Amino acid sequence: MQSPESPQIRRVAVSGWLGSALEYYDFFIYATAASLIFPALFFPSDDPAAAIVASLATYGVGYLARPLGAVVLGHIGDTHGRRQVLLLCLLVMGLATFAVGLLPTHGQVGLLAPVLLVTLRLVQGFAVAGELSGASSMILEHAPPDRRGYFTSFTLQGVQAGQVLAAAVFLPLAYLLPATSFARWGWRLPFLLSLLVVLAAWVIRRRVAETPTFRQAADSGALSRAPVLDALRHCWPDMLRVSCMALMNVIPVVTTIFGAAYAVQPAYGIGMSATVYLWIPVLGNVLAVLVIPWVGRLSDRIGRRPPMIAGALGAGLLSFAYLHAISLGSVPLAIALSLLMWGLVYQGYNAVFPSFYPELFPARSRVSAMAIAQNLGTFLSAMLPALFAWVAPPGASSIPLKVGSLVLLVTVIAAVAAFSARETFRRPLTP
Repeated sequence: MQSPESPQIRRVAVSGWLGSALEYYDFFIYATAASLIFPALFFPSDDPAAAIVASLATYGVGYLARPLGAVVLGHIGDTHGRRQVLLLCLLVMGLATFAVGLLPTHGQVGLLAPVLLVTLRLVQGFAVAGELSGASSMILEHAPPDRRGYFTSFTLQGVQAGQVLAAAVFLPLAYLLPATSFARWGWRLPFLLSLLVVLAAWVIRRRVAETPTFRQAADSGALSRAPVLDALRHCWPDMLRVSCMALMNVIPVVTTIFGAAYAVQPAYGIGMSATVYLWIPVLGNVLAVLVIPWVGRLSDRIGRRPPMIAGALGAGLLSFAYLHAISLGSVPLAIALSLLMWGLVYQGYNAVFPSFYPELFPARSRVSAMAIAQNLGTFLSAMLPALFAWVAPPGASSIPLKVGSLVLLVTVIAAVAAFSARETFRRPLTP
């Protein structure tokens, strides 16, 4: 058995953390811009509510390409290696994000601007579809059997760090630049910086060895020629469970996407400044970075299902209070509830799924099965910000109750799916 202190597993865990942080930095700066600046620049309208819905919909559009990306990138990960698919994801994501920073706005080229924006968002969605499944499988297959939950949790710790980094880049720009300068050119800088992100992450991931599981399968001729078909034929019940559990992405989107629009956009009348609101998810994610490894280690002791179920139900219930705090315009209360809902309780799910999902599938189709199932669930949840804005538009009554009820319904579905799955934390990985 590989030692928990072996240099290789530490190197793999660090590379998974850094790669996920840097790639999801790219993904999250778009989400921040879609809430705060894109409605005015790419979707100007006489109806502010329509502009908000259109901009938030482009966030969801990125998930339209995820099922296709999951199929293509999952196939590459199961036939050419976990390392190869992670390098490809990184390159495509970085170049697409850099290109967003070069786009003309609606005021410059009219309707061509939102068309180009949506196209690049689709490319982003395609690229990110293979990141978590590839990185989780890479770490899982290197990790000692009794510490798989702990080491794979670093993948999601990196994702949360990427979100902190994205907001940390936007915060000083939004604070230091005049509003006109930020709208004219300041918002572009975080996207252009992604070129440096690509170069740094490329160097990191090139130094990581392929997993022993994949090398052994390749040497013995046991690789599947059609891993996607194998996954759909033999793993569909667990893929359905994973898709339902992945609906838990509703918590990030209600916090960082709809919550930002609700708090900041003038049409809603809450009146929080963009600079102030950006601190809410930042602080929540800082706490999450600290909590995730602890929860991952806990799942190695008590199992994957208990923290996932508790995290799903607890976060769903807390969404009511979080949205109510925003409706009151209370920054301290919103921050406190973000720390509780997002930074602490939600991590019961978030820290564990990187080990739980791939453990449910055999190695020959592991990347494909996880990628397809997880991205289907996240695609459905990514449509929710626009749905929230439609069900609870500016001027509507009881917005926290309406949106919170939808959030709770989704988290209950995820909890039931986790309960129905078999426990995996003490089982050997399926070849």
